[in-house]
Amino acid sequence: MRKQMIDSVSKVIAENENTSLFLVDIGVWGFRDVLKNYSERAINCGIFEDGMISIAAGMSLSGITPFIYGISPFILGRAYDQLKLDFCYQKLAGNFITTGAAYDFSKLGYSHYCPEDIELARTMPGLEFIAAGTPKEFEILFNSTWNDGNPTYYRLSNYCNKFDAKVAFGKAAVIKKGSKGVVIAVSTMLDSVIEACGDEDVTILYYTTLVPFDGITLRENLVNEKILLCEPHFEGALLPAIIDSVKDCAVKIKCVGVPRKINRNYGTKIEKDICFGLIDKDIRLEIRKFFNN
Repeated sequence: MRKQMIDSVSKVIAENENTSLFLVDIGVWGFRDVLKNYSERAINCGIFEDGMISIAAGMSLSGITPFIYGISPFILGRAYDQLKLDFCYQKLAGNFITTGAAYDFSKLGYSHYCPEDIELARTMPGLEFIAAGTPKEFEILFNSTWNDGNPTYYRLSNYCNKFDAKVAFGKAAVIKKGSKGVVIAVSTMLDSVIEACGDEDVTILYYTTLVPFDGITLRENLVNEKILLCEPHFEGALLPAIIDSVKDCAVKIKCVGVPRKINRNYGTKIEKDICFGLIDKDIRLEIRKFFNN
């Protein structure tokens, strides 16, 4: 997904003079040609995320659309106030592309984890949140949003789905329909959800745009008053959006996601998924317990 992101952003920078690129000591090699060929509007700022966001806001005020690339906790966490005040408060255009997802950098410790990103983003009115599941999906969503005049956050992951869904900004994709209830697969959870559901008679909805949340598709496909939410971030992070979408209905909701605790264990990203019950066999057990009772 990162390679697709570099290709997409590089193309935009090359074709649009009113754009700029800011790096924070990551992606320098991948963007080496952009830094060389467009040095007047592409720069590696070093470890300076909060200040960089404010500089980028100044560029946006002058009519130059900025692209900022960094690791999730350092962009959304460390520069929270700058994103909130400099971009969202002033309704400025900007693109904040992050890598690392919840714990892709699993061996670098909790300082490099960010399972809370969607919840932080939801506190900033006007900030769009995109979490593509594949490189192709990223390309489609990126091309439809980078120049829409809003601040947009892109959540990248090194662990992509194999299944490419038909995605569109602001819309959930209906993967299959069933009668026992709805399983919501968020971003990189789709492959595991599809495998876990197997022949189960359930509806699968796939979300790659988390803000704004597509409540219409959820309401139109709500069956049997049951929703199983599978998220690659803190469990229950999208509950407020879901509850708001179905607030006139009596529903039961079960959440599968990253546990709400400080992750002190060590291992690979896959080992952490296994530990937290985020792989297909564990999701299958949750599906059978939840929908068959």
